[in-house]
Amino acid sequence: MEVKFCMLCGHEMETRDVDGTWRRACTACSFVHWGNYSIGVGALVVKDDKMLLVRRAQDPGKGNWTNPGGYIEQLEPIHETIQREVKEESGIEAVVKSVVALRDQPRSIHNVYIAFEMEYVGGEPAPDHVEVDAAGFFSLQEMETMNVAGFTRWLVDVAFHRRSQGLTIDDAPVVPLNGYGLFRV
Repeated sequence: MEVKFCMLCGHEMETRDVDGTWRRACTACSFVHWGNYSIGVGALVVKDDKMLLVRRAQDPGKGNWTNPGGYIEQLEPIHETIQREVKEESGIEAVVKSVVALRDQPRSIHNVYIAFEMEYVGGEPAPDHVEVDAAGFFSLQEMETMNVAGFTRWLVDVAFHRRSQGLTIDDAPVVPLNGYGLFRV
């Protein structure tokens, strides 16, 4: 999809060299369209050696079991996004512990997916009956006979066989950085 009009002033866009890369740029102001990106988030919630999974009720992936997740909203901090998505899709309340995995998927809309280890706080699995039609905690043995999506199988391995603690929320940075979501080792 080609950007035809400037999102700032509404004038026509043109294709021109911007720092060695051909990009769409406004003919009247300084706006440059840097590309199309989306950021997805996913939850790895483990309780009693079982991982929270939901079954997709819509495409893409209809019928597959996946970890709960979704896409960030423009003005929503990322750790709030994943907590909201878990609650909406599964009825489970969980809080972020750390960032444990990242997927980079370059394509027409470049997708970055960030997986969070989350601590179970409460609730019983209940699907939203819109995005998902089933939800529950499942053991590795139970998952062997389930239609678990390939990427989710990789995330299950991350959840149960981690190599480090990952990045944790930095609630007290050495320099005040209001409005930032900060994670560190």
